[in-house]
Amino acid sequence: MLNSVVPIYFDHNATTPLHPAALEAMTRALAADFGNASSVHALGQQAKAHLDTARARLGALLHADAQDLVWTAGGTEADNFAIRGIAEALEPRGRTHLVASAIEHEAVLNTCRHLERRGWQVSLVAPTRDGLVDPAAVDAAITPQTALVSVMHANNEIGTIQPVADIARLAQARGVLMHTDAVQTVGKTDVDVGALGVDLLSLSAHKFGGPKGAGALWIRRGTRVAPILTGGRHERNRRAGTENVPAIVGLGVAAECARRELSAHAEHVGALRDRLEAGVLAAVPGTVVNGAGAPRVWNTTNISFDRVEAESLLIALDLEGFAVSTGSACSSGTLEPSHVLKAMRLPPARTQGALRFSLGPTNTDAEVDRLLDVLPGLVDKLRSLTRMPAAR
Repeated sequence: MLNSVVPIYFDHNATTPLHPAALEAMTRALAADFGNASSVHALGQQAKAHLDTARARLGALLHADAQDLVWTAGGTEADNFAIRGIAEALEPRGRTHLVASAIEHEAVLNTCRHLERRGWQVSLVAPTRDGLVDPAAVDAAITPQTALVSVMHANNEIGTIQPVADIARLAQARGVLMHTDAVQTVGKTDVDVGALGVDLLSLSAHKFGGPKGAGALWIRRGTRVAPILTGGRHERNRRAGTENVPAIVGLGVAAECARRELSAHAEHVGALRDRLEAGVLAAVPGTVVNGAGAPRVWNTTNISFDRVEAESLLIALDLEGFAVSTGSACSSGTLEPSHVLKAMRLPPARTQGALRFSLGPTNTDAEVDRLLDVLPGLVDKLRSLTRMPAAR
């Protein structure tokens, strides 16, 4: 039987609690706004109006023209749409090469691998030991056949913010399109599509207080992207399928709330993250923050615990009422070390003992202090039971 006690939740990069305002708006839409947004009658046009309102709210969050946004079922579909859509559009021109970073989310990496099986060439650029992608290394990987560069805005495991604008300038100077997976930054930082200079940007509602099952792809006007779902003429012929109006309503409200609350949340959550990070390093010997030398999203810290197996510490914390992660929730259940930490060329002992703590606006000083009270004893106990070698 599952523990009925609500845990202290430090796993906001996996998903966030639904914002109360988004829940309220979705409940109303589920109850009353059941029309199909493609229908011409009043109920249909009411549903379409909700889509337009949500699109405008999301456009305001991204400093973007709302008409350049296409609704998707989440970040994974948005990444697939960007990469496969560009591939389908440019393959007839002989552009059959992709460049991505080695620390991308699996939604990007596995899509690239799929295209490799079709005969495409894929170059994965390794990060520095701080978890940053060097723009010069991306530029060196581009060839005359390159169709697209895909580098995430911030890494989901260690929180490092990538120099996307610099990479985009280099790519576009070579006539190559630029995509960024901004799932971990939209709603957390001020994401401005114009300032980033990208051609495509992916996002997901449930990372910033919206519902699961809703996301979007921003496409710079004039960029040719082939649809990956075919059928009706929804989303101006860009993504077939009846839109999930209640979920999109929730996304729109969450976007509006994120825009309004961004500065306050950054200050509050950033201070909590720093308090947690400094407290762990002070209280638990043999700990190190991965990616500490790079700019990071203010809610995320990834800490390696020397001579501790991360899964064991995660379970021990769970039993004490804390929800944390060993990395991407989409990769949970695998015994493989984090592909992100491996790509950073960290020693095995450091990759095997890494936990991610990702905080959110509902977290408190008391919750961080509770973790700092419990964690040292758990680590000491696990170290007394293991013969794992020390990290080097």
